[in-house]
Amino acid sequence: MKHLLCILLSCFCFSLPLLAQNNKLIKELEDKRGALQKQIAEQESLLKKTKKNVGSQLNGLATLTGQIAERKRYIHSINNDMAAIDRELTTLQRQLNRLQRDLKEKKQKYEASVQYLYKNRSIEEKLMFIFSAENLAQTYRRLRYVREYATYQRLQGEEVLKKQEQVNRKRAELQQVKAAKEGLLKEREAEKARLEAQEKEKKALLNTLRKKQRGIQNELSKKRKEANQLNARIDKLIAAEVEKARKRAAEEARRERKAAGKSATSANKKSAPVDAYALSKADRELSGSFINNRGKLPMPISGPYIITSHYGQYAVEGLRNVKLDNKGIDIQGKPGAQARAIFNGKVAAVFKLNGLFNILIRHGAYISVYCNLSSASVKQGDTVTTKQEIGRVFSDKADNNRTVLHFQLRKEKQKLNPEPWLNR
Repeated sequence: MKHLLCILLSCFCFSLPLLAQNNKLIKELEDKRGALQKQIAEQESLLKKTKKNVGSQLNGLATLTGQIAERKRYIHSINNDMAAIDRELTTLQRQLNRLQRDLKEKKQKYEASVQYLYKNRSIEEKLMFIFSAENLAQTYRRLRYVREYATYQRLQGEEVLKKQEQVNRKRAELQQVKAAKEGLLKEREAEKARLEAQEKEKKALLNTLRKKQRGIQNELSKKRKEANQLNARIDKLIAAEVEKARKRAAEEARRERKAAGKSATSANKKSAPVDAYALSKADRELSGSFINNRGKLPMPISGPYIITSHYGQYAVEGLRNVKLDNKGIDIQGKPGAQARAIFNGKVAAVFKLNGLFNILIRHGAYISVYCNLSSASVKQGDTVTTKQEIGRVFSDKADNNRTVLHFQLRKEKQKLNPEPWLNR
């Protein structure tokens, strides 16, 4: 009888689909990692051979450092995925063990019912059982019992088959996750090898630059002078824009008081300080929407990118007395890359400095700044939408067409680190 049961079950099992259902976690991790893989591959096309002059080598160092940081971020992502997969494996194994226990219990119950039926298998025995009843009511009850037991036995068999199907699927899913883990392990080792090669390349470039200390300082002095000139112009324009916003808010408040029936004279006597009217209602709403999108804002450049210089003051690792002070971030893209608005807003200013365009966009109290553009496709007063292209990023033909967008973010006059606001 046991042998018969095993044959029935095995026949059913071979009818199951050979491919397991896709594990949801694995698919999500693969999709996320796929985007990072694409970004890394595209970034590698931005790593070009640098010329022998100090400026190009410093730029090459910045690009290489940015690429190394991205690869480390990718390896960190793989490590996180490995941890998630390990947790998933533990959960799946626990679920499989529970299903196997349930299956064993249902098989035992089904086997008992089959054995009982085998012992009482003849129709004559069933009829004798029914008609040996003492009265009609008992006959009816025995008839109903025979029917219900047959139904019970059929349902027991179906339950066993369903549970066996669940066990098989869970086993296949477990194997799928194990295979994904093995693939991740190989991928992580490959990425570590690439990272090691890039760090060796960086070390060699640093050794070359260390011999050119005077040239480095001259190049940095030139860049600081250009940056100071640009930031002074930006600061002046932002101060003017903040003042315009204050006047708009004050005028709005005046109209509201007038509409409420208050005289201008009494209102002036009781009015709050001018700073209380820093923003109009529309600006406040736009600011609130901008804040709610912190960490979700798109990158301000189209196509593949590398962040080559971060916000704030920091020393360049590996070079003596080389310190940078960035009021925003520098983002390198491919030649032809477009600057794009990070959020809905209005163009506050478009100005040209040293032959290049620079654009300021107001988002309520927040202002985004896009610098180093060879052309501008918007003008002051234009309304822009999220991801709208606003100008072409300048490609330096003297430096392998290096294409770098300088991007800043302000809250009125306060300088902010843009990176936590962007979706990377």
